[in-house]
Amino acid sequence: MLCDRCGENEASVHLTRIINGQKEEIHLCEDCARKSSKLNSDDNNLSFQSLLSGILNHNFSNQDSSFFSNKNSEKVICPNCGLSYQEFTQSGLFGCGECFKVFDKKLDDLFKRIHGNTRHSGKYPLSFKQKIEAESEINQLKIDMQTAVENEDFERAAKIRDEIHAIKDDMEEEQNGK
Repeated sequence: MLCDRCGENEASVHLTRIINGQKEEIHLCEDCARKSSKLNSDDNNLSFQSLLSGILNHNFSNQDSSFFSNKNSEKVICPNCGLSYQEFTQSGLFGCGECFKVFDKKLDDLFKRIHGNTRHSGKYPLSFKQKIEAESEINQLKIDMQTAVENEDFERAAKIRDEIHAIKDDMEEEQNGK
């Protein structure tokens, strides 16, 4: 894929920006990314820290200053290394391992804003996801079947049993077919 700006070099920096539900993708070569005012940093070096710092400063200090400072409390500062949360947002680097614990609440808010959730849920291969969904469906059907038996609705219980067998047969066919 070629750079969106110069159209000559291979794009190595891929940015996705979502504003008000509108997705915008920008693909830049390293040279154009360095020249971009959106990515430019003091040392003119692209890094995860400069990217994180840009995200923190742009998204939070400009739009929600209450995120950094709470009027009812002092600045959050790591007692181990003396790094303030404000300094972390500027550099994108922690001062020590204790910073993560000290800034935990603010980091949860940050992760929720960036990822939409505070914890990483990961991805599953499609076949594994289908297996989990099928097992979940089987478990629900077993509960339904038990309820039907308790209510002495044996015809319904038999139909549910047949559904369970059909799902299990499908799972075995998929497993043997691959």
